[in-house]
Amino acid sequence: MSNKRSLRQKYSRIAKGGVDVRSTANDRQFDGDEPICNRSDNPFFSSILSTRLQRRQVLRGTLAAAVTTMFAGPVLDGLKARPANASSPMLGFKAVPVSEADAIVVPEGYTARILMPWGEPISGSFPSFSLENTGADQEMQVGQHHDGMHFFPIEGNSPYEGSSEDGLLVMNHEYVEPRYMHASAIGQTFDSGGYPTKEDGTRETDQVLKEMNAHGVSIARVSRQADGSWSVVRDERNRRVTALTPMEIQGPVRGSDLVKTLYSPDGTRTRGTINNCAHGVTPWNTYLAAEENWAGYFRNADATLPREHDRYGVSTEGTRYGWDLADSGADEYTRFDASSKAGSPTEDYRNEPNAFGWVVEIDPFNPGSTPVKHTALGRFAHEGVVFQPPVEGQPIVCYSGDDARFEYIYKFVSAQPYSQATASGALLDEGTLYVAQFNDDGTGQWIALTFGENGLTPENGFQDQADILVNTRTAADFVGATKMDRPEWGAVDSRTGAVYFTLTNNSRREPEQVDAVNPRPANQWGQIVRWNESGSNPTAMSFEWDLFVLAGPENDSRKLSGEPLNADSLFVNPDGLWFDADSRLWIQTDIGEDSQNTGDFAQFGNNQMLAADPNTGEIRRFLAGPIGQEITGVITTPDQRTMFINVQHPGATTTEEEFATGNFKSRWPDQNPAMNPRSATVVITKDDGGIIGT
Repeated sequence: MSNKRSLRQKYSRIAKGGVDVRSTANDRQFDGDEPICNRSDNPFFSSILSTRLQRRQVLRGTLAAAVTTMFAGPVLDGLKARPANASSPMLGFKAVPVSEADAIVVPEGYTARILMPWGEPISGSFPSFSLENTGADQEMQVGQHHDGMHFFPIEGNSPYEGSSEDGLLVMNHEYVEPRYMHASAIGQTFDSGGYPTKEDGTRETDQVLKEMNAHGVSIARVSRQADGSWSVVRDERNRRVTALTPMEIQGPVRGSDLVKTLYSPDGTRTRGTINNCAHGVTPWNTYLAAEENWAGYFRNADATLPREHDRYGVSTEGTRYGWDLADSGADEYTRFDASSKAGSPTEDYRNEPNAFGWVVEIDPFNPGSTPVKHTALGRFAHEGVVFQPPVEGQPIVCYSGDDARFEYIYKFVSAQPYSQATASGALLDEGTLYVAQFNDDGTGQWIALTFGENGLTPENGFQDQADILVNTRTAADFVGATKMDRPEWGAVDSRTGAVYFTLTNNSRREPEQVDAVNPRPANQWGQIVRWNESGSNPTAMSFEWDLFVLAGPENDSRKLSGEPLNADSLFVNPDGLWFDADSRLWIQTDIGEDSQNTGDFAQFGNNQMLAADPNTGEIRRFLAGPIGQEITGVITTPDQRTMFINVQHPGATTTEEEFATGNFKSRWPDQNPAMNPRSATVVITKDDGGIIGT
């Protein structure tokens, strides 16, 4: 093995969630975030917000005056905050302080335990974890870099009702950190995205296989033990879905010329799912894995990139992990080179990137089932999928954000009505995909991305519905959707139907785009937007919106009450978002690894999770994580007495030089000098056995 570094390391680094400091000729990124690909003239959310505030005559003074006026004045029906009071009855715990410790910090009266770290065996021959594990071993072990997840009660009848002591824990694995995966990397100079290569520039095939098998989804039965801990149970339903798992393509894109490849000449199948960030849970008890920043896994060296590559940031130079460089030259690895190499698309992999960027449905209770990519939900950097509560006889409605700077928020409405007795993934294969347009008066509308409507016609470059969906971003550009500041997770309050979305940051905001809500040349801190569908009808074509919170330091943040965040609630870069059964809103943060505990971000410490009362706007810090990580993924058992959260990429802030000398900044969760840091699930219980958060 040589110490040759990957192409992506030639550039100044940016980590997921961090402030972008890179400028390259192609504006490509190899560290996870997609480059800015939206070159449309569509309006920015910031400019809409600015116009709205000007109309309300609040741009007369400082940020404090402007934002306080906005939040203290009348807000939208159904989104109105009650006057602030001493304490919210929904938040019954004492806030934890900001932390820089290499540990999980939870409130007094709570206990946190570790479950399912990367490499724990869950199936097959149950190979014990070791850096010497092979690629085949990894397919039988928990993947790396845990993300969105759900606990399915073991009865298999409902995603939210049933056993609170036995179930299937299903989780995404967003990406990998090769330097912590391979024994050959130890002692070499690698940053968090670097990987070992051979002297000739190729990669050992088994290392590539190991990385591919560490992606995807883990499904494992877990049960509560007598001492309150949880453990994996050997079960025939335990399995891994990886970057190599065969999958079906369903919906309008199935059979399209745009997804025909050497592997699937008829355009009906593909292999694998990658970069699965947040997730979704269907009313019919299946799991949805969302493919987020997948474009960097591919390269296309053709002289001209098709829009379905260029608009998504497929590189012309190299790939994120160099999987296409596997020394075996096998088809399952070379497919990540999407250059034209033959006479037709069915003889090469020029269309392989078009098979990614979708939402993947997995049936956790049927280990023999084939995952399905649902193309009617659109192709983009899906952060996750959230559903409105299903209503018998009414269409299914769900939302998804495109997690990249200046991208959009979408809604899908099924063509067929929901019936609990017959509901299946087929509901996601026929319907209308809409994109959001926010107006300056606090209203908005959903614009249909349907062939033949809103100018989406052959005359304007759209040949059919499959073409629109493969090129979802381009279609949204054309119809005038509103550019947002990195839409991340969404959450729906089941009691009110209100929809909340995190907008984590946008370091590329120009000075002329600042306004009273985002008064910074670069939006470092992020915010949470929310809306109600008109008439409380999820299928409505219009909505009313406002902001729930502006994140940031005390002098640059605001809650619903008009007050700033304080020592108990300071946070930035909101990412994960989830409502529990009592409508308590859980907020998780993702300060990028280049920013954590440095400069302006030092005051926020390690990434954290907070709880909020959506009625009063009160926010309180519930948890702080170890060094270098992102807190992500959250769910409770049906009785709300056990909570699962994920810690992703601990130790990612370890520099190249520190890694080379073995001076890792984190050894979490093992805290063993001989062990690398590992992503893991954390199980949180209340010592008195009560409901989490009360």
